[in-house]
Amino acid sequence: MKAFVVEKYGKDGLRAVDVPEPQVGPRDVLIRVRAASINPLDKMVRNGEFKQLLKYKTPFALGHDLAGVVARVGADVRSFAVGDEVYARPRDLRIGAFAESIAVDQDDVALKPASLTMEEAAAVPLVALAAWQALVDVADVQPGQKVLVHAGAGGLGSTVIQVARHLGAHVATTARGDEADRLRALGADEVIDYTTTDFADVLSGYDVVLDSLGGENLTKSLTVLKPGGLAISVVGPPDPAFASQLGQPLLKPVMAVLGRKVRAQARKLGVRYSFFFMRADGAQLAALATLYDAGVLKPVLDRTFPFDRTLDAMAYVEQGKANGKIVVTLEETA
Repeated sequence: MKAFVVEKYGKDGLRAVDVPEPQVGPRDVLIRVRAASINPLDKMVRNGEFKQLLKYKTPFALGHDLAGVVARVGADVRSFAVGDEVYARPRDLRIGAFAESIAVDQDDVALKPASLTMEEAAAVPLVALAAWQALVDVADVQPGQKVLVHAGAGGLGSTVIQVARHLGAHVATTARGDEADRLRALGADEVIDYTTTDFADVLSGYDVVLDSLGGENLTKSLTVLKPGGLAISVVGPPDPAFASQLGQPLLKPVMAVLGRKVRAQARKLGVRYSFFFMRADGAQLAALATLYDAGVLKPVLDRTFPFDRTLDAMAYVEQGKANGKIVVTLEETA
């Protein structure tokens, strides 16, 4: 079968190659991929930014999001059957959505939202899980709290806006001014045009900030929080809790050093900082599917590419101009 494989770390390390069909373990679901979406995380993994933490062995297939049809199930699988339409974010070290088939642990799979197309469903898993886990599991957002979402026009930001609104929060976001109407329709109460206005000059008293830009943007985000407020970053720097999540507690001292500066800044301001890296969770995907089918959440797609143009899709995402998710599509096979 064809797959897009990281042969070596770096921008030019991703190639289309023929690989054997995945082996199916007793707990695995073999999925014929119908659509897969591109995430900034794919670029980071391809470039080796996590190679000290996520021990992938090259060559390995890339891709963290998919929707497709179950083709085979392992001996211990009871929740899925051949022919089921499913979606998944495979767990770390078992990714590989940029392929014609993938074997995924059953705990990472859920039935596809019935109301969504394969392309729409493939755009959902990573960003929906990230939004839910950051706002519910980490921040415990409550009705009436104030949440700032950076880069609201992107695939993650547009989903976080919707989840925050569903939780009853007052939602502000940063984006270009021409995106304001679309983002308000998704649930944003305030849209700060970052091309003309510094969000730190006009916002204050926020309970939670979700940062996906890092650097100076994260530093300024700390200043708009109320005392005890929480800044969550998906781009780092990491903190000691991330080492525990990876099952590598020996790395806690390293993580502490990497995140020392931002944590010191947060303490000085009387606020909190947390690095966030989402985890695979099929049960949460099943719950999120009900929200998509109820129309509470909506997938936000920018455009689709055919599977053989996956490299072009990656390049498009790297330009940083996508208004929503980029999805690659595969033709249905027998």
